[in-house]
Amino acid sequence: MLKEVLTGVVLIGTGTVTGIFVAVLVSVAPAMAVMDRADYLRAHALLGKGYHPLMPVLVNVVTLSGFVLGVLAEGPGRVLFPVASVLLIGVQAVSHLGNVPINRSLAGLAADGPWQDPRPLWRAWHRLRTALAALALTTVTVAALATP
Repeated sequence: MLKEVLTGVVLIGTGTVTGIFVAVLVSVAPAMAVMDRADYLRAHALLGKGYHPLMPVLVNVVTLSGFVLGVLAEGPGRVLFPVASVLLIGVQAVSHLGNVPINRSLAGLAADGPWQDPRPLWRAWHRLRTALAALALTTVTVAALATP
């Protein structure tokens, strides 16, 4: 029963993370790319309030569940679930080393004055973590389907 519950947690959680990242990639980021600096900073501050507490907790729960499934699962799942967890660690590494420092640098930034536009670099980091999340989702899907 625990294996089935954790498989559901990993599938739903990884799908949620990937879905959020894809939505940001195809909708939010392009909209923010055309905003002037003041609107961008205001939108960035508002969007960040919702994502920050949820995403790290969700990714951590899914990552740990995948490692537990590596012990509980049989067949391909014994390897594939932990591989997905390693990919999710990659998502976290990109977030914490790439996106989060950029986000923090924007806090309290004035709407005028000199600045180096962070959006191209932020989008590059976001594309990388979206790709890692999509690979993790593909991996857990294969693991769930191939594991007895």
